[in-house]
Amino acid sequence: MKEITLEELLEAGCHFGHQVTRQNPKARDFVFESRDNIHIIDLGMTKEGLDEAAAFVLSVAKNNGTMVVVGSKRQAAPIILDEAKNAQEAIKAKGAVANLYTVTSRWIGGTLTNLPEVIKNFKKLRDLESKLKDDFEKAKYTKKEVGMWEKSRQKLEVFYGGIADMRELPSVLFVVDTHMESLAVAEANKMGIPVVGIVDTNADPSVVDYAIPANDDAVGSLELLIGHIMDAWIEGKTGAEPKREKKEVKKEEVKEEEKVEKTEAKEEKPAKKASSARKTKKEAVK
Repeated sequence: MKEITLEELLEAGCHFGHQVTRQNPKARDFVFESRDNIHIIDLGMTKEGLDEAAAFVLSVAKNNGTMVVVGSKRQAAPIILDEAKNAQEAIKAKGAVANLYTVTSRWIGGTLTNLPEVIKNFKKLRDLESKLKDDFEKAKYTKKEVGMWEKSRQKLEVFYGGIADMRELPSVLFVVDTHMESLAVAEANKMGIPVVGIVDTNADPSVVDYAIPANDDAVGSLELLIGHIMDAWIEGKTGAEPKREKKEVKKEEVKEEEKVEKTEAKEEKPAKKASSARKTKKEAVK
């Protein structure tokens, strides 16, 4: 399997962490230093974690396992959907079964801990899809009733579309931003499902079995890391290393995290001003 170099990780901006004030104390081990109040991640540990995670994912795929990729943040969702689609097509072309599922909207509580009940919603979604495709069936009902079917289908599709064909607990969970997707990680831990996760400096790496310390906000970083894990899954299922064209990482993408931090800082300032204004009013009243 192709290895990711330190240069590639650096070019993708995987080393940018969060603001120092947002650090999780348990993430100190993979922090190299801080610059301009931003933590810099040790890319040596990023590479080590990525290699271990990819090797594990490859072994699960070889053993006919199943994987759910979880990532609902704005930057990650389209990358996950695109990579999953390409992986499913590549695996299907080799005559194998992908066993690859995605959750790119909100994680619904109980998806793993109460799967038998959640599967009922999967069945409802497939039944609605079948009804809406059957003109003879639709003719038996009014336009309003058919319209309600479509609304229900859309709602279920958003929540369960990527996992609607899953009938048993997955072999592994690949989580993008373990801090944001803490509920999914907690459910996987409770059910004994191994978790592979991209862990930024604001997250707890101890709840993840295979932690990849890296920037989980920059598009370039996400494309590189998610793509590498997906390639491992394809190789495990097909026995062949997938060919991937190298993408040029734009400077704007590398600095995506810095933009996010600046936006958060701007949002905090009005809140502080409002708080100080309230204190001034209270003092005036006294």
